[in-house]
Amino acid sequence: QVQLLESGGGLVQAGGSLRLSCAASSSTSNIYHMAWFRQTPGKERDFLAAIGWSGQPTLYADSVKGRFTISRDSAKNSMYLQMNSLKPEDTAVYYCAAGAVLHSNADYLYWGQGTQVTVSS
Repeated sequence: QVQLLESGGGLVQAGGSLRLSCAASSSTSNIYHMAWFRQTPGKERDFLAAIGWSGQPTLYADSVKGRFTISRDSAKNSMYLQMNSLKPEDTAVYYCAAGAVLHSNADYLYWGQGTQVTVSS
């Protein structure tokens, strides 16, 4: 069992940056691929980025490619999402996930509870 906890969300102006963190409960998470998703009310959870257990490969959704960067630090059992050039449409609850398969589908094994990101215009 792996527990994930997101942090780093908040309110930011358009054009600004935020860095989200996802802390895993144990080093067991280091064998899992990890990913970031986001969700707005009434919509499905959207894939943003994923990273392999070793730090490679990385996958990005077209909507965030070039603006968001995913990374992980196995020594800290953590994963990160650096978000730059934020837009109001990036406003959502952001979730981290972990699983045995690296992909863009939302069927990862473990999920965090989410952190709110609000981008004001």
